[in-house]
Amino acid sequence: MSAVPGAGTHAGLTAVSPWVERFAPLIRPGGRVLDLACGSGRHARHLAGRGYQVEAVDRDAEALLGLTGNAAITVRHADLEGGAWPYTDGMFDGVVVTNYLFRPLLPLIAAALAPGGVLIYETFALGNESYGRPANPDFLLAPGELLALARAAQLRVVAYEDGYTEIPKPAMVQRIAAVRPPVAPAGLLLAPGQGV
Repeated sequence: MSAVPGAGTHAGLTAVSPWVERFAPLIRPGGRVLDLACGSGRHARHLAGRGYQVEAVDRDAEALLGLTGNAAITVRHADLEGGAWPYTDGMFDGVVVTNYLFRPLLPLIAAALAPGGVLIYETFALGNESYGRPANPDFLLAPGELLALARAAQLRVVAYEDGYTEIPKPAMVQRIAAVRPPVAPAGLLLAPGQGV
């Protein structure tokens, strides 16, 4: 799963997204993280270097080659758009997605989060056609689309942005950091209307 068409390749990006860097500490220390459409693995390396166990998946086998040999990174070559979704619900403490959009996967991505799991998602939004590629609306998020995903998946939104950025290039982007609520121990939940 390479970058959104026309957005350049993940292989061309080396700097960690400031959005990913900012919200990665919300992920459970030592937790399991999925870097979806990881390209050459800039975020997989960053997360592994901070003690996370990372599953890096992309359809570009050549881009994945630089990730082999790191004990904290499991590499998976897969075309998730043409094949079966290989992950079970609640499997990851964090899911990171940047510069990638394939809408049929959105509910599966959210479902892959474990209780307390963090979704960190950042990609191009409508309006980006004014700044270059991608310009096809199939690869641009509609206003509020990531918020709708969080709402449908019952995630708690920690941060959300939808607008212009200059880093790493002028573009319209949408990004979200959202958390699946943790499961409380039995007996600690109050029914609606009950108080303490």
